[in-house]
Amino acid sequence: MTNTSSSKTILLIDDEEYICQIVQTCVEIFSDWQTAIARSGEEALATVANLQPDAIVLDMHMPNMDGFTVLKKLQADRQLTNIPVVLLTSRVDLTEPQKIAQLGVKGAIAKPFHPTKLVDQITKILDW
Repeated sequence: MTNTSSSKTILLIDDEEYICQIVQTCVEIFSDWQTAIARSGEEALATVANLQPDAIVLDMHMPNMDGFTVLKKLQADRQLTNIPVVLLTSRVDLTEPQKIAQLGVKGAIAKPFHPTKLVDQITKILDW
């Protein structure tokens, strides 16, 4: 279990309510981070500029605006491009190091993930 030294804010972008609940609960139990949730790409883009989170955990498979589109829009915005992004994905190919580098993200966590290890995975990926 990781013990972080300072509170950070994570923006979770995922359309699945149960995933949001699991991630938020794990973050609250295993860290002192705050969690904000956006249930769609559109909501995320409306939220992220005001929130200025320390990191984003982004689901890649969402209706209307998928994670790839959200990622491109974040990377195109000079105020948001430096926010580190961790993918949350069921696509195995997106967890490969060359794909992570190609997408310009910090790392990827495969679904299904082990809830009690999630904070440690995020901490390792972000080098917190």
